[in-house]
This record gives sequence, structure tokens and C-alpha cells, in this order.
Amino acid sequence: MSSKKLLVVIPDGVGLRNFIYSRFPEEVRNSGWELIFLNMTPLVLKDLGLKEIILDPKPSFKTDLLKRAKINIELDLFQRKFNDTVFEKFKFSPASVGLKNKIKNLLVDLLISIYNSEKGLTRIRAMMKESERGTTYYNYCKQILCAEKPDMVFCTSQRPVNAVSIITAAQDLEVPTSCFIFSWDNLPKATKVLETDYYFVWSDYMKDELLKYYPHITEDQVEITGTPQFEIHYDKSGIIAKNHFFKEYGLDIDKKYLCFSGDDITTSPHDELFLNDVAEAVERLNKKGTNIGIVFRRCPVDFTNRYNRILTKYKNLIVSIEPKWETRGDYWNQAIPKKEDLFLQTNIVEHTFMVINVGSSMVFDYAAKGKPCAYINYLPQIENLKKDIREVYSYTHFKSMPNKESVYWINEKTDIGKIIYSQMKYGGSTVIENSQKWFYQVNNINSSSRTIVRKIEVLLKRQHKNLSKKQD
Repeated sequence: MSSKKLLVVIPDGVGLRNFIYSRFPEEVRNSGWELIFLNMTPLVLKDLGLKEIILDPKPSFKTDLLKRAKINIELDLFQRKFNDTVFEKFKFSPASVGLKNKIKNLLVDLLISIYNSEKGLTRIRAMMKESERGTTYYNYCKQILCAEKPDMVFCTSQRPVNAVSIITAAQDLEVPTSCFIFSWDNLPKATKVLETDYYFVWSDYMKDELLKYYPHITEDQVEITGTPQFEIHYDKSGIIAKNHFFKEYGLDIDKKYLCFSGDDITTSPHDELFLNDVAEAVERLNKKGTNIGIVFRRCPVDFTNRYNRILTKYKNLIVSIEPKWETRGDYWNQAIPKKEDLFLQTNIVEHTFMVINVGSSMVFDYAAKGKPCAYINYLPQIENLKKDIREVYSYTHFKSMPNKESVYWINEKTDIGKIIYSQMKYGGSTVIENSQKWFYQVNNINSSSRTIVRKIEVLLKRQHKNLSKKQD
């Protein structure tokens, strides 16, 4: 048996995508580590040839309330510290129907009023750990750690309250802990629930963000690793020949296809109207002699039927290629991706000439393959508008864009056809070049899985060296 052991916490579908379906398990094994996954998802990892310990997390009622208070306090502090009201937009209205939810909300509001300061926030963080230490689940996690004796516990996300027990138990047993900041927009939104010894981020930009928003974290706790999320786009072995891909998904081999990638209903509640506008623009272009089709890829965690009418209306123009995810509940973190979806997504990018959406990170999937993105930036002409989607671009993570011309901006409905035709006919070298610079600023490293494993080894060697010095 290997003398090195890594326990990796998989709390949700994002963890599966990044650390089960990527090269990560192979890289860990190649480095001589024993790898065991602490699996909180419904997917049976042993069927994939992976070692797993199934966890049925039960965070305490109190811990969840403290987490909610912590997020709101952090956003309040960010707003005061950086004098920016955008942080108020990252607060979500909690469920308020029923006596139980009303009591929870009152308790959260009370916690916020008592602890709304830097000192109070420090206390909240400590209280979350104290709360978990009093649970049966914490004791179960501790038993696992005592039995397995890992060299490190690594959580694939910074946000799950379900992982507080396992991280706290590891720290109480003096086992090094680390977590991965899984998305480029997470840090300004105060989604960092876990307090670990080390943090892995995508880039220098994200490292600076982490240190800015969480000044109690020191620079030597943060490692730049890139993200496994985009590794698939550099794996040519997964690309299906165009004629085979088109035949499999019912695409017309004579057409040039663009992709409309859907957003979740919170980000873009009228997304189906934008798809309709794009279809209208393409239909007009085709009447003038072009031969364009639309591939529609819905957001994998959008469970609505809101696009159905548009897909029926333009069934000769739009081909909907459903993400290969399984729905295991009504919430985004209960949607489970299949490995096939990674290959499906990269093939959609490969076989379309551009993507259109509302502020999606799909811009980076296309940048990885040298293709452009157009961001929708206008309001649909309807009554009872649920949201001004233009506010999305004021969110803090868009400040990472080094040049406004990193995407095409669809500022009016009439811009859609012009932009599509221009890109199809002439290309957009400036936009593509800028989008790739943006991508590199957000994600510095392509071989992320290998880098994460190497960084873990470096951190443990450093820790053992420091421990030896103390003993001397």
C-alpha cells in the first residue's frame, strides 16, 4: 500500500465534473498516492473503478443558520470596505413560506445584527465549527479519518456546508486540509463557506481576489492551479468527426451552426425570448442567402419547459442538444453530470462557429478553441419584466475582462443579425484575441489536474519541513 493517501470530498455534480471525469484520478495514481473519494453524490464511484466512502452528510440546523448569516455579513462588509453596492445584488431572498422558514429567517437576521463586524465574522466562523463538533456526523467523520490516516483532505468546492464536519474533524486531528475555488465568480459572492489550511485557485487574478476578500488568509496558503473544467478542450481524442457528429444529432451538414447556450432562470428569466430573437435574426439572414442553423444547449440545471414553444416554432432552424446530466432533485446541486457530457460540450464548441448567451462562462469554452462569444445586453420588449439582465455585467467578476472587446456586445435586438453575419463572413480576430487574453487572465494553467497533484505534494513537503524545524 502507498505511504501517501489523499481523501477527496465530492459534494456535488461540479465536483464530479472537475475531479472524477477529468485526468485528476489518473494524475493522483501516477504520483504514487492512494486515492479515496468521500462521496456525497448519488453516483456510485466504485462502478468507475474508484475507491469511495459514501457520506450521508447531516450538518446541524445551527450550522446552516450560521452559514447563511456568515454570507450576508461578508457581503455587508465587502460593500462597506469597497464602497460598492453591487455586493447587495448577491444576496438571495430566502424561502419565507411556512412557520419553520419564518423562524429560520428571524434567527438569521438576529445573528446578522449581533455579529455584523470583522470581529463578529471571526466568531461566526468559529461557531460553525463548534456547532458541527456537537453532531453525530462529526464523530463519524472523525472515525473515518482515524481509520484512514490520510496525508491530506481535499474538498473540491469551497461552498458546501455539508463539508464543514469533515474539514473540522481533519483540522482537529492535525490533518492538512485544502479546497478548490470552483468558479471564476465565487469569491466576490461570499460563497467561501469552508476554512481550510490551503486554497487552490485558477489564476493570479483569483489569488489576488481571495487575499483581498479574506485578509485573514496568507499568501502562502494559496496555490495557483488552473481548473480541470477546461482540460477537455485540449484533448483532441474526444473530438467526433463533423459528419458523424452532425448525423448523430440530426444537424444539416450543409449548414454553419452557431450555439445559443441557455442560462439558469435566476440569471436570465426571459432567456427563451432571447433565443426567439436569435432565431428571427438567423431566419432573416437565411432569406438573404446564408445557410445558418442554431444548436441550443440549455443550462444543465434549468429544469423548466420555458423554451418549448420557441423550439417548436423554429424546429427547422434550431436543434436542441440536451446536456447529458441526470436530475436527482429540484435544486442545481442535485443535478449530476455524466462523463459523456464533457465530450458532448467540447464537440458542440468544435462544430459551431460562435456562441451567444447572457454573461455565461461558455465564453471561455469557446476562447479555448479560438472562437468568439456574443453577450446579450438589451431588454426584451415585454410587460412585467422580471429582471434587467444588463445588471449581470456590473457583477464584480466581469472586472477581470481586460478589454471590453473581449466579446461581441448585442446592445440592441437589431445587432444580432449583423454580428452573426460579420463573424461568419469575415471572422473576428480582435474579439477572439481579446477573449483568449481574458481566458488566460482568469485561468493561467491548462494542465490543471497534474498541477493540483504537484501542489499538494509541495505543500506537504513544506509542512513536514516546518514540522521538523519545530521539533529541532
